[in-house]
Amino acid sequence: MVDLYRFIRPLLFRLSPETAATVSLRALQYGLGGLLAGRYAQPPDAPILQQRLWGLDFANPVGLAAGCDKNARAPDALLRMGFGFVEIGTVTPRPQSGNPKPRLFRLDEDRAAINRMGFNSGGLDGVVARLARRRRAGVIGVNLGKNRDSAGATEDYEEGIRRTAPFADYLVVNISSPNTPGLRDLQARASLEALLPRLLGIRNSTKYATPLLLKIAPDLTSAECRDIAEVALTTGIDGLIVSNTTITRPPGLRSRYATETGGLSGQPLFSASTTLVADMYRLTQGKLPLIGVGGVGSADEAYAKIRAGANLVQLYTALAFEGPALIDRIKTGLAELLVRDGFASVSEAVGSAHASASAGSAEARSSTGGGRVRLW
Repeated sequence: MVDLYRFIRPLLFRLSPETAATVSLRALQYGLGGLLAGRYAQPPDAPILQQRLWGLDFANPVGLAAGCDKNARAPDALLRMGFGFVEIGTVTPRPQSGNPKPRLFRLDEDRAAINRMGFNSGGLDGVVARLARRRRAGVIGVNLGKNRDSAGATEDYEEGIRRTAPFADYLVVNISSPNTPGLRDLQARASLEALLPRLLGIRNSTKYATPLLLKIAPDLTSAECRDIAEVALTTGIDGLIVSNTTITRPPGLRSRYATETGGLSGQPLFSASTTLVADMYRLTQGKLPLIGVGGVGSADEAYAKIRAGANLVQLYTALAFEGPALIDRIKTGLAELLVRDGFASVSEAVGSAHASASAGSAEARSSTGGGRVRLW
């Protein structure tokens, strides 16, 4: 396979990050996805990567995170690039322009990005119309948000669920973006206990069994993680996406854009987001499907999230740096890692680091009287 993206990337990187993202999406929308990917025929995925979750068949566990295709303009073209599933959005009920530009920054030296997009969205009308026209082939999720000027969030999420449930394979309640004032407050226990039962009730009233997931932030305290896990289990939410972008700035960032306001994504988020995956897997006792996102740019990183407890993984920022060929590299490498470690399927590997850590901890305690073993 010829990786044409390495020739195209210097041209894209001369554009502003937001313009480059728009140009790339338009190319996909108008049928140039094969050019970007360097091929036109997608090879079949290895059977070891297949998985069934929420009654849905995933050809592989590598998905595209929300933020790329906010308005459902090219979900099927993105699936044809080799993703096992694609999440569109975040979409708000009414159109809104988002925050002033510039609002997206590439941190080239750090293989990262900072965004303060502010839920720029064309609104539900356009998204629903486009989803209604597509032929249902491949798993598509819809990430739902609230309008900035809405008096209350609940009604916005209810409208999003009601209108998109017939056309989505799963839905995501995004209460963890750092770029909408007050949104992250909805992660508090009392807020979740009020919000989630209402949203699940609306989902059930649609007569569609569309799985409903919650997307959480990486910037949570231990107590907040416990609260979210307990509420998630008691309300019956179908899964968690771990995690959104971070408002913290890890030490060692080199880019001149590192101090920009907004959510940080990409390689610097990997460690914190993977630790959070492990924490939520432990706190939910492995009973709740998790999608791990944050810093995935290689097969090893995807595998680490799966072993930490993620059933599926998502990426986005790394795609801008590596191009579509990255998808096949991750899938090929992930299959090799599973075979190397004696797993017959992805499902067998989910959470396996916890068993290894427990065994390691027991051995360490027997020889040293204590100690803590990292999962990766």
